[in-house]
Amino acid sequence: MKFLADAMLGKLAKWLRMLGYDTLYFADSDDDELIRIAIREDRILLTRDVLLCRRRAVRARCFFVDWGSTGEQVRQVMKHFNLKLSRENLFTRCTICNGEIVPISKSDVADRVPPYVYKTQNEFGYCERCDKIYWRGTHIEHVLEALQR
Repeated sequence: MKFLADAMLGKLAKWLRMLGYDTLYFADSDDDELIRIAIREDRILLTRDVLLCRRRAVRARCFFVDWGSTGEQVRQVMKHFNLKLSRENLFTRCTICNGEIVPISKSDVADRVPPYVYKTQNEFGYCERCDKIYWRGTHIEHVLEALQR
C-alpha cells in the first residue's frame, strides 16, 4: 500500500516511512497536483482537508485523518487500512525523501559519520536518492518505545 500525505501531515508521513510504508509528502503541492499524483501512482491520499476528500476524482482513494497527535494519526491510518507493524519493514525507507535504504559497508562511510558512530556501529544504511547515511543509534529504541505506546 502506497500513501501520499498532504501539506498538513508531514510528521505522519515521516512516521509511516519509519514503519516501512512508501509515503510521498509534498509541503507545497496544491490539491489538483495531489489528486493527479494519487491517481497516477495508485496512492491513498491522506489529508486533513474534508473538502479535498469530497472531490469526486479522489473520493475512493482519500482518507481523512482526524485531528490528534502524530501517534494518534498513525494509529488511525494503521487501523483503517489494517496495517501490521513488521520489524522487518522498520527503517527501510528514508525519512527525508522516501527512498529505499540499502546496506552500505562500514568502510564506505568512514568519512561521512561522526567518529564515535564509526567506532561503535558496524551496520549502516544508505539512501541512494538523497545520499543520507543511517545507523541504528539510540533513537531507534525511542522510536520503538513510541510505537509500542
